[in-house]
Amino acid sequence: MKRFLSILNIEFLINEDAFKNWRMILFLSLLAVIMIASGHSADRKIFKIAQLNTELQALKSEFVDTKRVLLNLKKETSIIKVLNEKGVGPATTPPIKIKITNGE
Repeated sequence: MKRFLSILNIEFLINEDAFKNWRMILFLSLLAVIMIASGHSADRKIFKIAQLNTELQALKSEFVDTKRVLLNLKKETSIIKVLNEKGVGPATTPPIKIKITNGE
């Protein structure tokens, strides 16, 4: 009971050997601050990773959509349609084959 009362009266911090107790309390306080800072840093990193994953999914979706549009534009039918609007049509005469001979 006497020991419990001495703890309640905080006698361990005012005795002559209290310097050792103060050092331990300061050390434990410093460790607690470091743990709290580390936890907050980890939380910030987790939120940043979640944000980047969301952005990555949006960019992947945009890439797939753009690729689909490009593939539609590269089809022969869509090219013919655009060229017809500009007044260019398919050739009516076949191409001419040019032969070069190294003859004398």
